[in-house]
Amino acid sequence: MILIADSGSTKTAWRLLDAGGIVGQAHTVGINPYYQDTPEIAQMLRESLVPQLSGEAPQEVYFYGAGCSAKDKQAIVAAALAELFPHADVQVHHDLEAVARALCGHEEGIACILGTGSNSCLYDGEKIVQNHPNLGFILGDEGSGGYMGKRLVQAFLNQELPADLHQAFMDRYHTNRDEIVDHVYRKPYPNRYMAAYARFLSDHRQHPFIYQLISQCFADFFKVNVTKYPAYQQKKTHFVGSIAYYFDDILRTVAKEHHITVGHILENPIAGLALYHQQKMTV
Repeated sequence: MILIADSGSTKTAWRLLDAGGIVGQAHTVGINPYYQDTPEIAQMLRESLVPQLSGEAPQEVYFYGAGCSAKDKQAIVAAALAELFPHADVQVHHDLEAVARALCGHEEGIACILGTGSNSCLYDGEKIVQNHPNLGFILGDEGSGGYMGKRLVQAFLNQELPADLHQAFMDRYHTNRDEIVDHVYRKPYPNRYMAAYARFLSDHRQHPFIYQLISQCFADFFKVNVTKYPAYQQKKTHFVGSIAYYFDDILRTVAKEHHITVGHILENPIAGLALYHQQKMTV
């Protein structure tokens, strides 16, 4: 019996499985060792996770989480899990590794995140061997929801939207330059604020201007990320995240134009992670 977790800063998906498949699942709030210490994490899990497991005691725990790239941060989470499951082998990994394993399984490939933010890595079937640095919302995040939202808002503020789109934008958001600037430069999480505009893009995706905007954002992602990996044209490139999932038709079209072979496109990695670990159990 093993327990796996895919955790972001806001929510965590848990799966309990044996060689036959998933035997249980649970959901808790997110865990991030940059904002929570070991006692806080342990207490939260004791109250919210343990009751959902109905007394099951896993022999192995695999936790994949945001903020878990550094060894000291991994140790914070591992200590909390060891407190709850003292007889289990506990491993803590970065969330990018969860994406690579969920998308590529035991095969070589390029794994990409296209959600609120973006990231990518080259995976050899066992481990990440190359990661093009993610420069974040201000300097990077090409192809992400935050990046697309930023491009849309720039076009709106610069009076570059076609008249029908400009009116649709105003009718929906009733906003102005001062309000937008305040959100971006004075309030927390500007990337999330900008990513929320992806819904407008989705609703108007058939408009030539919007279709071209989305296409260009994906092209930017491929240029800055995927094409930097050696022999990328001979490898499958996989994607996870809401932007990749809901704009998959445009993503596939732009990928083909860049001679990139698209593999899996998942909304979230937990199902792929469960399959990866289940296959390991049966080997």
